[in-house]
Amino acid sequence: MELKLYKPYLVKFQSLIALLILCLLISILSDKFLTMSNGWNVMRQISVNITISVGMTLIVLTAGIDLSVGSVLALCGAITAGLLKNGIPLPSADLFVGFTLLGAIVIGLLLGFSLGGFNGWVITKFKVPPFVATLAMLTIARGLTFLYTEGFPISGMGEKFAYLGTGWLFGIPVPVWISAIVVAIAWVITNKTRLGRYIYAIGGNESASRLSGINVNKVKIVVYSIAGGLAATGGILVTSRLDSAQPNAGVSYELDSIAAVVIGGTSLAGGKGSVLGTVLGAIIIGVLNNGLVLLNVSPFWQQVVKGAVILLAVIIDKSNSKND
Repeated sequence: MELKLYKPYLVKFQSLIALLILCLLISILSDKFLTMSNGWNVMRQISVNITISVGMTLIVLTAGIDLSVGSVLALCGAITAGLLKNGIPLPSADLFVGFTLLGAIVIGLLLGFSLGGFNGWVITKFKVPPFVATLAMLTIARGLTFLYTEGFPISGMGEKFAYLGTGWLFGIPVPVWISAIVVAIAWVITNKTRLGRYIYAIGGNESASRLSGINVNKVKIVVYSIAGGLAATGGILVTSRLDSAQPNAGVSYELDSIAAVVIGGTSLAGGKGSVLGTVLGAIIIGVLNNGLVLLNVSPFWQQVVKGAVILLAVIIDKSNSKND
């Protein structure tokens, strides 16, 4: 009887409870875990996943999926780095049109928004399943990245650009500030705006949303555009932190972002979930990765453990959906 009484609270705070238990276990097994330097290191690393996962949350809330975020991240990071490093070669002369830091970043972000918007357009215009459309973009964007970089990393963009990924502001890493701003804006969108209400409505019942006058196609294109822009933001942060745009950057990032969304309690069926839940999910993934590294667990076993955690989260999600 008492268990039934507390069950709603256990379900509501299951991600937070899981995070606390995970932190307790790792701190017992490793004395390096609960240190300030390791804490900031974890937060700096997961800031990219949080940024990408916020966009993924919006998409999953509409009952969609985006498998292309890792490749979009790589392409936008490479384009930004290339513009900073070389500019645009003029066909009529051996000169380069130089780009300022802000200009290169803006172009990288606009490219991300455009690629995401293209995903949304294909999905809505041609009724292509999101899985198929974004899988195609995954391959296209990765191929374009290799074509642009010719398979070689682009490095040496300068200290000002490196500050975005490695700098500190008021004692907190800059990437953490950027991800916090992204989360705050997304929270306002999902909780305080008409767009947010439409996103939840479409995920809950797309047919009813159309009949009620919601422009479903427009909302989906906007959501996929936002996700693409946030993937580009993640790409810029990764490139800045490494001071190098790697052509294979972002591999498996789409899996980490989907994992964060699901672990954070957002239903894959759409219409249920929250941005703050996704933040908790991303922190859980980050803490888990960090703990496994501190415990010297083989990278191969790390993949196994991460997959098992994702599977468990999906099973719990399905179980909660049946009980609703």
